[in-house]
Amino acid sequence: MPEVTEPIGEPTRSAADPTQPHDSEPHSAGLGSRLNWLRAGVLGANDGIVSVAGLVVGVAGATSARGPIFTAGLAGLAAGAISMALGEYVSVSSQRDTEQAAMALEKRELRDSPQEELAELASIYQAKGLSAATARTVAAELTEHDALAAHVEVELGIAPGDLTSPWQAAGASAVSFVSGALLPLLAILLPPPAWRVPVTVLAVLVALAVAGAVSARISGADVRRAVLRVVVGGALGLAVTYGIGHLFGAAIG
Repeated sequence: MPEVTEPIGEPTRSAADPTQPHDSEPHSAGLGSRLNWLRAGVLGANDGIVSVAGLVVGVAGATSARGPIFTAGLAGLAAGAISMALGEYVSVSSQRDTEQAAMALEKRELRDSPQEELAELASIYQAKGLSAATARTVAAELTEHDALAAHVEVELGIAPGDLTSPWQAAGASAVSFVSGALLPLLAILLPPPAWRVPVTVLAVLVALAVAGAVSARISGADVRRAVLRVVVGGALGLAVTYGIGHLFGAAIG
């Protein structure tokens, strides 16, 4: 029987070869980071929608005058954006400081005890299922390529070149909040007085449903359950704030 040979051209990829990426699967190293940013953006916009909508609907329950509603909504938008940005900046700065301190410690250990660090890396790969010889080879080659990256990625779960910027995180958080907050602010100001609250409630619930669906798609969760959860929660929040504005506005006024 004649020997069957592979045709000359593009090399074939073995189904068992994990080193060859599948064209249909995203293997980008930054995919997880981009999904986290997208999820954070959706959640920030959701916060902007709910926070400012509750504020303006509450004020609309107390008065139909456009001036107080606009002032309250604008103040809520600014305060929320600043609060979100500051909180994100502090959080990411603390995380980045911790990661940089851990990387500095790992760098000192690699400088002072390179053989011990190599043995530690090999033991980690051996614990993952590789044979002792293979684990030692993998550890040695990765260390030769980039010792610091090899150790911090496996030991600490940190990618040295992918540390999040606190300023970037703060800006993204503020922008996402403002983008969500503009919807209820415009919805409460543009219609005539009698339609302000109904139009705002409808616009907010639709926006929350969209945000919930997008967030569920990103997370791989059940879309209907996520949408129902945010819509019911949003409706309840709007009802409470409108009731507070209506009752206390009339009592104080």
